[in-house]
Amino acid sequence: MKPNFVKKVTNWGNFPVVEKEMRSEDQYSKIKDFVLNHNEVIARGNGRCYGDSSLAESIFSTKKLNKFISFDRLNGIIECESGVLLSDVLEISVPQGYFLYVTPGTKFISVGGALASDVHGKNHHAEGCFSEYVVDFKLMNERGEIITCSREENSDKFWATIGGMGLTGIILSVKFKLKNIESAYIRQESIKAENLDEIFRLFEESESWTYTVAWIDCLQKGKDLGRSIMMRGEHAFPHELPEKFKKNPLRLKKKFSPTVPFYFPGFALNSLTVKIFNYLYYKKQAKKEVKNFTDYDTFFYPLDFVNDWNKIYGKKGFIQYQMMIPKDKGREGMQRILETIAKSGSGSFLAVLKLYGKENPEAYNSFPFEGYSLALDFKVDKNLKKLIDQLDSIVEEYNGKIYLTKDSMSRSSLTNYLKNVENPKFISIQHKRILNYNKI
Repeated sequence: MKPNFVKKVTNWGNFPVVEKEMRSEDQYSKIKDFVLNHNEVIARGNGRCYGDSSLAESIFSTKKLNKFISFDRLNGIIECESGVLLSDVLEISVPQGYFLYVTPGTKFISVGGALASDVHGKNHHAEGCFSEYVVDFKLMNERGEIITCSREENSDKFWATIGGMGLTGIILSVKFKLKNIESAYIRQESIKAENLDEIFRLFEESESWTYTVAWIDCLQKGKDLGRSIMMRGEHAFPHELPEKFKKNPLRLKKKFSPTVPFYFPGFALNSLTVKIFNYLYYKKQAKKEVKNFTDYDTFFYPLDFVNDWNKIYGKKGFIQYQMMIPKDKGREGMQRILETIAKSGSGSFLAVLKLYGKENPEAYNSFPFEGYSLALDFKVDKNLKKLIDQLDSIVEEYNGKIYLTKDSMSRSSLTNYLKNVENPKFISIQHKRILNYNKI
C-alpha cells in the first residue's frame, strides 16, 4: 500500500508524472510541522506551471491558504494568502475598479506562484513584472519561522524569493498593488503580419501601447516565415465603449465554458492538424486590421475559456518551451528558431511572441530581460528531446535563456541562473535536475 498522502502529481502539461507525498494545511503550526519533519520540500499552488518546477519529494499544496486578508479600496492594495488564485482577485477587484498590474496568460495561477515565478504579461515593456507591485510577503523558512520580507525588511530574502521558484521557503501571504481601471473592457487592435519582418516592425511601432502580443504560425517557411497576428490593447474608458457595454462597464456577464471531456488520442495532434488550425486562425480575420472592444477575459485569458484544454495533447502530455533572445539579435534569432521548428514538423498551434523591456537589476532571479520571447507547446514524443536540444543550441548561441516556470528538459547553461536559493530543505525535482545536468 502507498503511504498516506502519496499520490500521482503532475503540472499542467501532464509531463512528467511523479508519485510523491503532497499535503495541504491552513494552520501555520501544521505547516511548520510539515517543513520541520520533511526533506526536499517545495510549495505548489494550482499546478498551472509546466514541467517539474513545483514537484519535489515532499510537496506542500497551498490550496487551503485561500483567504483574503485585507483590501484597501482607497489605495488599491490587497493582501491575501498565497493559495488565492488571480481569478479570485479579479472577481472582487474588477467591480471595484481595479485590475492586476501584471498577469500571465492564465488567471488560474496562485498569487504565491505569481511571486515565485515573478510572472510577466503582455505589458512587460511598459510595466515590468509582478514583483514591481509587491509591497511585502510572509515567508516560512527552513526553521519554520515566519518572516516578513519587503524592500526594507529582510530585503535579501525578498529579492531571492522573487522569481526564486519556491526554493527559499513557503510563501504564506502576499500584499500587492492593483491598478485603477474604469471598465472591464479592452480597446483592441488586431493587425495581420505577412512575415517576420512585418511583425517585428509592428512591435517596434507599438511600443507606446501598454499591451502587445503576437500569435505566430510556426510552421510557415520561406517568404511566409513568421506569418502572424499582432494584438495590442489599452484599458477602455466608459465613454469609448459601445452602448451595450456602457450600462455596467465594470461587470461582465458569466459565459458558458466548455470542457474537454477526455484525453485526445495521440494521433489527433500532428503537423497536418496544426497546419489546418493555423491556416484557419490566420484567415478568420478577413481584414488586414480590425479595431474593436473586448472584455478582459477574452483579451488576457483566451485559453481559460476552455476547461481542461491540456487534454488535447493526449495522455503522454506536452511541454511548453519559452525562450528569450536579446533585442538586438531578436529578428535573426527568431528566424533560426522558426526555421528549425518548421523543418521538424513539430509545430505548435499555441505560439506566442512578445517584446520585453529592460529588466529590474534588483530582481536578479526574474526571467525577463530586454528582448523577444517565443513560447510554444510541443507534444511529448520520441523526437522531442532532439528538437529541444537544437533549439537550446540556438538560444545559447544568442545569449538567451529559458523560463524556469515552463522548463522540463533544457540544458543547464540556459536554466541555472538562480542565485541565493541554495537550501537543502527546499529543493524541487527541477532544481536537482538542473544542478545535476552535466553529471547525467
